[in-house]
Amino acid sequence: MEYRRLGNAGIKVSEISLGAWLTYGESVDFETTKKCIYVAIENGVNFFDLADVYAMGEAERVVGKILKEFRRQDLVISSKVYWPMSDNVNDRGLSRKHIMESIDGSLKRLGVDYLDIYFCHRFDPETPVEEVVRAMDDLVHQGKILYWGTSVWSAAQIERAVGICEKLNCYKPQVEQPRYNMLDRHIEQEIMPTCARYGIGITVFSPLAQGILTGKYNEGMPKGTRAEWSEWIKRDLTEENINKVRKLTNIARDLNLTMSQLALSWILRRPEISSVITGASKPEQVLENVRASGVKLGEDVLNEIEGILSGEA
Repeated sequence: MEYRRLGNAGIKVSEISLGAWLTYGESVDFETTKKCIYVAIENGVNFFDLADVYAMGEAERVVGKILKEFRRQDLVISSKVYWPMSDNVNDRGLSRKHIMESIDGSLKRLGVDYLDIYFCHRFDPETPVEEVVRAMDDLVHQGKILYWGTSVWSAAQIERAVGICEKLNCYKPQVEQPRYNMLDRHIEQEIMPTCARYGIGITVFSPLAQGILTGKYNEGMPKGTRAEWSEWIKRDLTEENINKVRKLTNIARDLNLTMSQLALSWILRRPEISSVITGASKPEQVLENVRASGVKLGEDVLNEIEGILSGEA
């Protein structure tokens, strides 16, 4: 496993990390979750990404119970705040009240004294950015979080937060967590340059387009897959995209890589990326994913991939 700095911060995270969205505490049983986490740590993963809303708190409880078996200082644990956690009108968003109450809930469920990273899970148009910045800065001073970040914020929103932090001499956001993969490259235009300008790291989710970039849909839709109900997958599951993945699978095979490993190493070609957050419902998937760390794709291969993704090949 290779490690990268979180932007210009001193902390280092594993190139491949493990997230709990739609898996742990929900569709994956406890023993399998434990095996996945053990395999991840045994193979150098140090970054585990969660959110209070994942399985409505159950993901934090389950993963926290397992991570207690390891030294806290060996781990980088993140969680997020924003989405509603109940019907209460204030149990949502990025108000100071919700942030302060949510961090205590996440720490209790995880069984830890602090989070390494705390993400604002979306931009909140109903809360002044200054209120968000001051709340996050206070959490750092209180020792409840070490760094804070944003998730699915626009470049303009990130710039606004940074500007307010500079004005108020508050801790700046250190990381952005967007969606990014071979089929969704929207962050390359504005978000990547903005993060690079301010020394903000990027930890991306959905690197395999929820399974499309594993190649498992190359010959049709297998029974029991997420594509049967996920609107997000159905949006990307077009014949054009499947044809691209078929061509990419041939490149992976020539490089003795799986399609997943090619997709992950392609993301890591960018120095702006700090870590790729992967999901796994089986320990074998964890092992396959971590082997993408350190894979360097040559210029010829990258040009060939670019031709396929742009539709020119």
